[in-house]
Parts: sequence; C-alpha cells; structure tokens
Amino acid sequence: MRAVVTGGAGFIGSHLSDRLIGLGHEVVCVDNYITGNPAHIEALLERGQGRFSLHKHNISEHVTIEGPVDAIFHMASPASPVDYLQYPIQTLKVGSLGTHNALGLALAKKARFLLASTSEVYGDPKVHPQKEDYWGNVNPIGPRGVYDEAKRFAEAITMAYHRAHGVSVHIVRIFNTYGPRMRIADGRAVPAFLAQALRGEPLTVFGDGSQTRSFCYVSDLVEGLIRLMESDFHEPVNLGNPHEMTILELAQRIKELTGSKSPIVHKPLPVDDPLVRKPDITRARTLLGWEPKVPFDEGIRLTAEDFRRRIFGEVPVR
Repeated sequence: MRAVVTGGAGFIGSHLSDRLIGLGHEVVCVDNYITGNPAHIEALLERGQGRFSLHKHNISEHVTIEGPVDAIFHMASPASPVDYLQYPIQTLKVGSLGTHNALGLALAKKARFLLASTSEVYGDPKVHPQKEDYWGNVNPIGPRGVYDEAKRFAEAITMAYHRAHGVSVHIVRIFNTYGPRMRIADGRAVPAFLAQALRGEPLTVFGDGSQTRSFCYVSDLVEGLIRLMESDFHEPVNLGNPHEMTILELAQRIKELTGSKSPIVHKPLPVDDPLVRKPDITRARTLLGWEPKVPFDEGIRLTAEDFRRRIFGEVPVR
C-alpha cells in the first residue's frame, strides 16, 4: 500500500515508517520538523529505493498529495509536556486543523485513517486501570489542556468523519512509549532519567514519586498501530504496557540498569500531573491479538545504547 505518515520524522512516526518500508509499502512522510528530527529519516531517504519520500509541510495547513493513497497514519503533534507547553497554539492547531486536513485527505483519496490519540484524554483518571469506555477527568484550561483537549477534539472529528462520510477510521490511545530516537531533552520520565543517569547528574523525581506510569517499547506499539489500521474496528483502542510502576521505582531501576551512581532528588509535582496511568488492553488483546512482547529491562538497555551513542558520540544531541 501507499501510506502517508504525518509526523513521520518524529519518534514514533519514524519507527512506524521504518516498519512500513520493511514490509514493502511506500511511505510519504509529512513533517515540518517542529519536534521531528531530519536525522530520523535520513537512512530511509537513502535506502528507501524510491519508496520513501518527504513532503516538508505543516499539516495544520491544507495538504495535497499527488497520486493514490491507501492509508493515512496521523501521528503529527507535539507529545511531551516540554513541547506542548512551548508550542501550545501549534499543539491545538495540529489536533484540530491538522486532523481536519488529514481526514479531508482520507476522504478525497478513499483511504483508511488512523488517529494517534493519547492516554491523556483520560486526564487524571478516577477509574483505574483505564478502559476505553471511560470519558476521563480533564482540566480544559490547565497548562496540559492544550494537548488533552486537542486530542479529545481530534477523536470527536475523526468519529464525525466516519459517521457523516463513511471514512474508515481507527483511533489508538497511546500510553507511555519509549525507545531509541526519543529526544535527550524530551522531558518525559524515561529519557530524562536515562540522560541524567548516563551523565552522572541527579535523577529528578517530581513529587514523592508515588505516581504511576506504564511503559511500552516502541516496536511493540508500532506492531499494534499496523494491526489496528488493518482491522475493521472504528472506536478507540488502548495500546500500552499494562505493567505499572511508580516513577520512583522507574528512577531506581534505570539507575541499576545503567550502573549510575547518581542521587535521586525530588522537586514539586507539576500542575495536573496524573497520579495514575495504566491501560486496560483487553480490547487490543481481543480484537487485534496484540500485547507487548519486549521486556522492560531489554527495552531500557536498547534505549540506553542509543542515548550513549548520541550523548558521548559524534551524533548531534537532540
């Protein structure tokens, strides 16, 4: 198939593009590099044998893609608190205007459409673990609201296009995902702790560290994205690792796995930071036959190798 991947130079988008090319498909990457990295797709441009191309463009503006399109993976959006607090308007635009434009392309091309939504639509949840039928507990005017509400709107317009125009849509709610190519200064827990541990800096835990997260390795997530796109299911599906750990446990484990002597320090908890996060993946297991395969320690080892290469090697740090 010929697939468009918006945000294809981003962390998850580039891994998805790699996998699609490996499966023999053609990929058109749409990215304006606001948080994406050209280095992520350099190898694809070189070895893609004409099956990978870059359309440098802001998806929040009208987009035209020449030729047939079979599938659109709408992955474009700032995704870490560092990014969407720096780019609040752009985050809202890509969730609203960008999703509208990508859906319009899907309608025009009669293509399947997958929206990369997020576990953040659940906000600071009152239901644990989080199932897809939970409507969430989100502060729409808090600092995180620009991301949470952008994705909630994106889900709403995606379902509207399905109901009004018959577009074959798929919605994935992505829980915390990690792996190689995450930005060093991404701001999320895994890259922050890895960079600090490898550099011998104090590991910064916000609050007392009792808040929980669940971490999925990127290759497992990409497998779920492709399976969902190939399915006939149109309502949201959680993809993430149901193994839950506290942030303090995560910091301690990364210290152990990297052999770091860094101390752990505590800072105040950010506003509206969710206290718990764990996906119920019953729907993914039942409908897609999907569940995570990569053990946490193995995923952290692979990610740490990539971080070491970029922090201490000749590769520019991003």
